[in-house]
Amino acid sequence: MPRVLVTEELADRGLDHMRAAGLDVDVRLGLSRDELLAAVPGAAAIVIRSATQVTAEVLAAATDLVVVGRAGIGLDNVDVAAATQRGVMVVNAPQSNVISAAEQAVALLLAMARNIPQADADLKAGKWNRSRWSGVELHGKTLGVVGLGRVGVLVAQRCLSFGMRLVAYDPYVSADRARQLGVELEPDLGRLVGTADFLTIHLPKTPETLGLFDAGMLAKAQPSLRIVNTARGGIIDEAALATALADGTIAGAALDVFAAEPTTESPLFALPNVIAAPHVAGVTREAVDRMGVAAVENILSVLDGKPIRDNVVNKEVLDS
Repeated sequence: MPRVLVTEELADRGLDHMRAAGLDVDVRLGLSRDELLAAVPGAAAIVIRSATQVTAEVLAAATDLVVVGRAGIGLDNVDVAAATQRGVMVVNAPQSNVISAAEQAVALLLAMARNIPQADADLKAGKWNRSRWSGVELHGKTLGVVGLGRVGVLVAQRCLSFGMRLVAYDPYVSADRARQLGVELEPDLGRLVGTADFLTIHLPKTPETLGLFDAGMLAKAQPSLRIVNTARGGIIDEAALATALADGTIAGAALDVFAAEPTTESPLFALPNVIAAPHVAGVTREAVDRMGVAAVENILSVLDGKPIRDNVVNKEVLDS
């Protein structure tokens, strides 16, 4: 009976599905690095979300590992190159939480535009400051969408209904595709930053995108710019962002992700023009359920030797 190591919370429906298939489901949450290294030997599969670090060291210890199943889309916590070298398949569930992530980005746009968290906290503290928290409308404003992947497209579609002008930066999207979405393409990220009233980031975390929004990039912005990041921490230089927010280079930021997680202390948290959330964009009840089921179906297909290509990240393993 193959053992599946589950290191993060997964929907019961997914766990039950694996047990019904005859797998030995070994749920061990909150493992330290050393505990993870001790737990992976003998596991045929490991199911993770965003917290578990599947490093080259972990993969070396996982002598019987066939597949890593990511319940979700991001893979910056998996050493995919090391997995490929060892013939370990990496599969994810890219569609499972895109609606939730897009809705969170739009929610943060609205909350930031209307200062909803600040007004709520102020009123509950016994203050009635209507003029201080009056906010701005989305209608007629320019939204810069950085990355027109699955989530970026959903955000763009939703923001069209607010009457926003949509401009996107994505070198991999054709002009025809952008026109179909009602989006203008801007090939220069700096120009996009300089013309946007709101900016929403939907990029993977890679060596190329790490620190992409640094002090120099933020200096190109209008003072009215408000930035949303529900993608990955580290794409924005947090120290540079804190400085830009404090000195009025930009007007606001709403962040769901941080360079180091969990983050409970940051210079950003002391700023009144910052809204922060603990990486919850993709973790609605519906998304968690879909992620768990999709990850489990991927794992079962791999362990059963069934054909699978769509959700395989390192297809080189299939072709080797």
